[in-house]
Amino acid sequence: MMRATTSTFADTMRAPLLNLLLITGVAGASLAHANTSLAQANTSLAQAQTQGQTVAPPPQTAAVSPDAIKQREQELEAARARQKSAEEAQAKLKAEISALGQDRTQLNQQLIETAANVRAVETKIDEAETRLRNLNGREQQMRASLDSRRADIVEVLAALQRAGRRTPPALLVRPEDALQSLRTAMLLGAVVPELRGRAEKIAGELGELVALRKTIATERDQLASDRDKVRSDQTRLTALIEERQRQQSAREKDLDAESARAIALSKQVGDLQGLIAKMEQDLQTAAKAAEKAAEAARQAEAKAATNAAASAKQGPGAFKDKSRTTPAIAFAAAKGLLSLPVNGNKIRDFGGSDGVGGVQKGISLATKPGAQVTTPCDGWVVYAGPFRSYGQLLILNAGGGYHVLIAGMERISVNIGQFVLTGEPVATMGSTSQVASILATNASQPVLYVEFRKDGTPIDPGPWWAANEGEKVRG
Repeated sequence: MMRATTSTFADTMRAPLLNLLLITGVAGASLAHANTSLAQANTSLAQAQTQGQTVAPPPQTAAVSPDAIKQREQELEAARARQKSAEEAQAKLKAEISALGQDRTQLNQQLIETAANVRAVETKIDEAETRLRNLNGREQQMRASLDSRRADIVEVLAALQRAGRRTPPALLVRPEDALQSLRTAMLLGAVVPELRGRAEKIAGELGELVALRKTIATERDQLASDRDKVRSDQTRLTALIEERQRQQSAREKDLDAESARAIALSKQVGDLQGLIAKMEQDLQTAAKAAEKAAEAARQAEAKAATNAAASAKQGPGAFKDKSRTTPAIAFAAAKGLLSLPVNGNKIRDFGGSDGVGGVQKGISLATKPGAQVTTPCDGWVVYAGPFRSYGQLLILNAGGGYHVLIAGMERISVNIGQFVLTGEPVATMGSTSQVASILATNASQPVLYVEFRKDGTPIDPGPWWAANEGEKVRG
């Protein structure tokens, strides 16, 4: 009776252990054997050709099977369904945007909300990718641990073969099958104590590996879903931006000429302060924007003087009006309320080294390729285009003598003279750094440079950033 029970246990245990050998790389021997056989076959073929023997020509391509034809038809049908779905979604989006018409408030609301959704999903994707890297690293560690104990596994397998009366079963493919077989074997109860203990340890590791694989699969599914969502939101955002710029072009007839003149004027100056002065003095649209910013600052100061208590209570609620054409609050009063213009990691701070022997006058944020850039504050665009070593440069006049400079993007989607709200999408990052000082340090990822100025002098932007996500102003 004991012999029969031991045999049953051995038969049950062999499959999972053989499978474990397969998981940990023992199957490589079979692959090596197959490669050896292939090499021998090639040698025999060469010898036959050398001796003048007739070698049969390779067989003609077999006719496509009905199953293959059916599969291709199904794939084609699925592609057509996806195309139809995309066309329907595009038509629906166009109808929604058309319904907005000239309603500036609704358009601004849609722009800011969609841009916020894009940035939120970008954050989720980044976090999911980090978790996946950690999980994949853990899986590799477990596999390495199992591989290092291969000799022990082989020893247990040999003992089980000696105890059994039948030939080993076919190799199982999945670790889930191996785990189930191990558990079944241990439930028999009549096993050699030493083998049982070692089998339990292997079963524990296999169980952890199975659970880990399920977690990785779940994370990958969620990541794929988030990527689909961000693509959909980006498509919507692109359409909304195009509509915003179309309406802006309808109001300003000479935008192209002004943009060309701005770039020509930018080549006549050598620094940022000179560029700001040149734009606001010599360029009509930028000059108008500067005048509006100055007038808005005067009104804000007058309001604060007559109603100091109300001014002190200004906060995120002041940004709710999407129809505004002037800043919701004075820039100086927005300390602790603004969000960074892009998702990313700060790699250089104000006052630190700029990488080329100088001092950093702003902050640098390493971002993902194609990341969405939004405005950190309300303001008027006084420059939008390439400038010196900054790549694409955007300058906002925030009123009260404050300017916000954002550089390093690949594409800017606003025009000079345009008033933008906090959280509006204004640019998109490229795939590599566009700022010369960042390129000098061999940074391969895109980097956004942000600088605040007061009356022409760079200032520390730190006090303006919100301390946590709940305090940030999204517009």
